[in-house]
Amino acid sequence: MASRLRSALPLINRALTSSQRSSVPRILANPEVSRNFATKAAPPKEKKVKVPLALYGISGNYSSALYIAATKLNLLDKVESELLDFLEASKNTPTFALFMKDLSVRKDTRVKAITDICTHAKFSEVTRNFLVVLAENGRLPHLENITKRFTELTMAYRGEVKAIVTTVIELPAEEEKELKETLQSLIGKGKKVHLEQKIDPSILGGIVVEFSQKVFDASIRTRARQMERFLRDPINIDNL
Repeated sequence: MASRLRSALPLINRALTSSQRSSVPRILANPEVSRNFATKAAPPKEKKVKVPLALYGISGNYSSALYIAATKLNLLDKVESELLDFLEASKNTPTFALFMKDLSVRKDTRVKAITDICTHAKFSEVTRNFLVVLAENGRLPHLENITKRFTELTMAYRGEVKAIVTTVIELPAEEEKELKETLQSLIGKGKKVHLEQKIDPSILGGIVVEFSQKVFDASIRTRARQMERFLRDPINIDNL
């Protein structure tokens, strides 16, 4: 899929340099279709979908709407994968990155470029419709945050808990396994730990773990700061 996306990127250059005004895709002519990102193949009797997390703001509203549409069509994993691929391609290609952020590009040009890319990459109709709606509404610059919130919803649906581990170098496989098992024992059965490693040389050494809205900071940087504060505090002789 990533290779198909890369080969589709010239479509953006073509769309931006084209002087011909493109028409809005017919899929957007129906307000109900645009609003719900549904497809013509949607079953007549829709199942009720409960969003696993309450999210707010632009990214929360869009990601929740996409979650409902994808779940109704049993395409949650596929849509998540397509969004992540699309986002990665937008980050790794300078022209694509500028296109995503530039709201001065005409709406019809944005819509045509996104439609052509999604068609070339063979994205599901739900993902294509969603990205087209973002392009039409000038929300493409919010795609990264929307994708992050959407991933939070899919992880909650699968019973996964995200743990972000920051180190100076990548953890060896054995240490990663041991840490994952420790965190798994903390959350208990019924949920699964999803470990994400981040490399940050600025922490100097040690480890920082962000897990279930808690932060365990055992980095050398933090220890050094604590030691610095301790050395700067005046010594109370009475306590000696």
